[in-house]
Amino acid sequence: MSRDPQRVAVIGLGAMGLPMATRLAEAFAVTAYEPVDERAKQAAGQGVTTAGTPAEAALGADVVVLAVRDQAQLEAAVFGPGGVDETIVAGRVVVVTSTIGPDAAREVATRLDQRGVLVVDAPVSGGPVRAGSGDLLVVVGAAPEALAAARPVLDHLGSTVTVVGPNPGDGQVLKAINQLLAGVHIAAAAEAIALARGVGLDPRTALAALTAGAASSFMLGDRGPRMVEAYEGGTDEIKSRLDIFVKDMDIVTSMAARAHVPIPLGVAAQQLYLVAERAGLGASDDSTVVTVLSPAGE
Repeated sequence: MSRDPQRVAVIGLGAMGLPMATRLAEAFAVTAYEPVDERAKQAAGQGVTTAGTPAEAALGADVVVLAVRDQAQLEAAVFGPGGVDETIVAGRVVVVTSTIGPDAAREVATRLDQRGVLVVDAPVSGGPVRAGSGDLLVVVGAAPEALAAARPVLDHLGSTVTVVGPNPGDGQVLKAINQLLAGVHIAAAAEAIALARGVGLDPRTALAALTAGAASSFMLGDRGPRMVEAYEGGTDEIKSRLDIFVKDMDIVTSMAARAHVPIPLGVAAQQLYLVAERAGLGASDDSTVVTVLSPAGE
């Protein structure tokens, strides 16, 4: 595809998909699919046309952006009934922004390549606010032709676009390493907030001091206030579901095991998310993991 994309489809309007769609609507004609009516209505109010199926959204699109939760949702959105595969034509581009692991990305690319559809493996990181302002980190695995076709879309979404390698799956490898750090940092932030509370310190005072010094991290500054809120009655706002890290840490630990690289901190963080999921927090914001370490009612 020699021309810049004019029509973009976004499949999935969750915590990341919705702000990405509205960001892209500033520069492209965007059609999106989302099964949850409330999210679809939000997108429609911000310049995004909504469709009844992924196939309908992808019809005529130059670039299809997949912003689904996991591999199962991706398989359904692309290859299931009413999926993208029914209407996308050869030479068009599918951009996978979800964290699904390198093996899944390669499998999707192989299946779409049989149709002549280009695939860009481009998982994103940065959170909903940065997604809405085009300030994401995008790590890419793609052949030069596919990358060139998707580049205008990627550049509109990300302030940092790092090309890791020429093959789908390459971006997923680096994203898994990113999630190793993110998952460990959230777990460490939770331990710090829980410990401060457990020894009788005011969590807000402790958080303010910690974020001002060398112990600070992005995750402490971002999740820390929500962890404190979890102790003060909580909030209905969900910026990142806890079960996302259950999925992502499984990808991380599986990849590390295959490479015979020990990641004891990653495994410990994985267990904490699993405990939280078993406690019924899977659909809650990931900051609520702090309540597993020091229950809110204590």
